[in-house]
Amino acid sequence: MKNFHFIAIGGSAMHNLALALYQKGFEITGSDDAIFEPSKSRLEKAGILPKEVGWFSEKITEKIDGIILGMHAKADNPELLRAIELGIKIYSYPEFLYEQTKEKTRVVIAGSHGKTTITSMVLHVLNYWDKSVDYMIGAQLEGFDTMVHLTNENDFMLIEGDEYLSSPIDLKPKFLWYKPHVTLISGIAWDHINVFPTEKNYVQQFETYINSIVPGGVLVYNEVDPVLKQLALTSENTIRKEGYRLPSYEIKKGVTFLKTDEGDLPLEVFGEHNLSNIAGAQWICQLMGVDQAEFLEAIVSFKGASKRLEKIGDNGSSFLFKDFAHAPSKVKATSLAVAQQFEDHHKVFCLELHTYSSLNPEFIGQYKNSLKPADEAVVFYDPEALKIKNGKPLSELEIKTAFGDQNITVFSEPIEFQEFLLKQNWGKSVLLMMSSGNYGGLNWETLKNSVLNF
Repeated sequence: MKNFHFIAIGGSAMHNLALALYQKGFEITGSDDAIFEPSKSRLEKAGILPKEVGWFSEKITEKIDGIILGMHAKADNPELLRAIELGIKIYSYPEFLYEQTKEKTRVVIAGSHGKTTITSMVLHVLNYWDKSVDYMIGAQLEGFDTMVHLTNENDFMLIEGDEYLSSPIDLKPKFLWYKPHVTLISGIAWDHINVFPTEKNYVQQFETYINSIVPGGVLVYNEVDPVLKQLALTSENTIRKEGYRLPSYEIKKGVTFLKTDEGDLPLEVFGEHNLSNIAGAQWICQLMGVDQAEFLEAIVSFKGASKRLEKIGDNGSSFLFKDFAHAPSKVKATSLAVAQQFEDHHKVFCLELHTYSSLNPEFIGQYKNSLKPADEAVVFYDPEALKIKNGKPLSELEIKTAFGDQNITVFSEPIEFQEFLLKQNWGKSVLLMMSSGNYGGLNWETLKNSVLNF
């Protein structure tokens, strides 16, 4: 099979897979109803950018060997319906990855939080020691051209394993496709309530995932998480189980040091969640042939994955961070990390409610105390996001009550929110921006100048 058509080619993961297959010699075509940067430029450079946006059933012919279907497409997509009519094989993204890696040792990083960072850490260490592996990761990493890399030669396939649905017509979690030989689970915290309506239902997906590990395989798990630990210890799958926890560390003059037998090692990243991630990544690297000394030498230069507690800029006194955190557990971990690292600074933490779960009145209470480490907490939501998700407006009182803090500042107008940020005195301050959205069209360069040139 050499000719593949991508339905929803513009997505972050989808366009990277398209590029990886193109580089491997496959003939690639695709469609989407909107393609943004950087996907647009990258597809154009490779010569596989669709000539026009939209869905065109005439693109689907018997010359196509297979369809790769993205989550952005709907079940009634005209190209999908035409492919079904012609009997063309349709793959979800994770199903296709599995088909491409059947003969490889699959190493999967899963969990409600931290999986992108841990996968990035492992990949950084392997790259540091020139150990070539195939991979799929959910964020851009410095030094890597694409987020997907597939070869015929490499023995290992490193995969970030998402628990969200596979495709509009494949309604099982993506990670259930991968059948890992080695896996890490970083923790379990209820999310995606539009798909998993109860916490019990959400946890069941991870129980099923543990049972999908290849017999004789290895499960590395965060033993501090009581729900995960219970699943791991009670699983009857014939696998090896290894727990990990937060390692010893110390913060000196704004720098986090990892305590080791070789002495205190300064890190580029900070926060207990990242230190815990390092402990898990070390286990995975060891199972992939990197010993402890090699791991420690490499990890000190890890600067983080894109949008994961990413430092946008600083002037030595004021700092601006962007983080993809949106689920309650992620917001709490990121807030605590920044608060511990910058005890002497004025800390302003802004969270955009953007996901279906975060905008749901029945779920928003999960955020209680998540912004408590801030000196000043701000919550923003864009009414346009609510319209798209058919949600009801959230009142200011409702949000303050859910977060357990009547002093939180609430904005629902993008312009007012941006004006608030730009008029602040940012002397010796830390501004932390958390969202999976775009803050109502915030101009990052303007904000950066405001924070660093107060």
